[in-house]
Amino acid sequence: MIFADKLIQLRKKAGWSQEELAGQMNVSRQSVSKWEGAQSIPDLEKMIRLSK
Repeated sequence: MIFADKLIQLRKKAGWSQEELAGQMNVSRQSVSKWEGAQSIPDLEKMIRLSK
């Protein structure tokens, strides 16, 4: 499973919208959309925050 698929799965399991996840991560909704679309990946600091 690629990162984008896992992120979508976990975000939906938590019941969060892309906007809500973006707010938690202090990034734009567009950033979350790009992560989920496998167009980019978060930097290491954000990866660590996501893992928590």
